[in-house]
Amino acid sequence: MSFLFLAFTLLIQNGYSQEIPSKEWQIKTAIMAVPSDYKDGAKVYGYDSDGKFITLREGSNDYIALAHDPSKEKFSTAAYHKELEPFMARGRALKAEGKEFQEIFDIRENEVKSGKLKMPDKTTLCVLTGTINKETKEIENPYVRYVFYIPFATGESTGLPTTPTPPGHAWLMNPGTHRAHIMITPPKKKG
Repeated sequence: MSFLFLAFTLLIQNGYSQEIPSKEWQIKTAIMAVPSDYKDGAKVYGYDSDGKFITLREGSNDYIALAHDPSKEKFSTAAYHKELEPFMARGRALKAEGKEFQEIFDIRENEVKSGKLKMPDKTTLCVLTGTINKETKEIENPYVRYVFYIPFATGESTGLPTTPTPPGHAWLMNPGTHRAHIMITPPKKKG
């Protein structure tokens, strides 16, 4: 019985590791979220054949790209300015500890307020979503949303609404917190 369990476990692990896309594909699709001026030298994080989060490519400029998490069903990559890395790394570490969204939010809020966690006064994040074509592995219907972090900004300090607006209009999400950010969600192409 224990032999069957071991064989089944190895089968699952090998099956999972085969689902991790190649390093080249991860880099190619991750940098889709990076602004054109920074694509060539962006650092890229992704996943090894065991699903471990690793550096896939060292960078030579100010941008960092995150490859699609193969454990997630919907395709999504992100890119951000390197000044945001301490904040992002702390979030990944807390998530790895099993913390949920609100707990991560609260911990980082307290750490930013105390000065333990450095949060830049302004920085950028781009999120790219799309659909993976099962045959070609190309990303179809790519769509980019823009996030501009301005910690502790409010509607009053920016003049922006604090509730979602129609596509293409800016609004301030999480006002008054360490995670305050301007959201810009362009209209999606029809067709």
